[in-house]
Amino acid sequence: MGRLEVILLDTHVVVWLAFDRDRLSNTARSAIARARKNSVALAVSDMTLLELATLGRKNRLQLGISVESFLQAVETRFAVRPMNAKICARAMDLLDIFPKDPADRIIAATALVEGLALITADREMRKSKIMQTVW
Repeated sequence: MGRLEVILLDTHVVVWLAFDRDRLSNTARSAIARARKNSVALAVSDMTLLELATLGRKNRLQLGISVESFLQAVETRFAVRPMNAKICARAMDLLDIFPKDPADRIIAATALVEGLALITADREMRKSKIMQTVW
């Protein structure tokens, strides 16, 4: 049996899918639609859950439900990729060539370690060219 294909979504992509799809590029929207059509898993790093919780707690997302309920909905819609020792070590290796935000480094390291394409609008992440990105 072949390996399940997976595409990793950056945190802002999850937010825009939920609240403002027009902010997604045509390429990103097409990749997500193709993935869904072809049974390719859409995934998020567990760091994305923490970032979403932080945004909800700071009222930067107008949820209409509890933060926990929103996070549970995200968990049902996307495969959550857990952080592990290899991902953490790789994130620290990115310090000199990547944005300083630890969440960005964990998300990028997740894509790198697991060999996943990352859908992101983040220019610094895309500019680094250390992983396959879609935007």
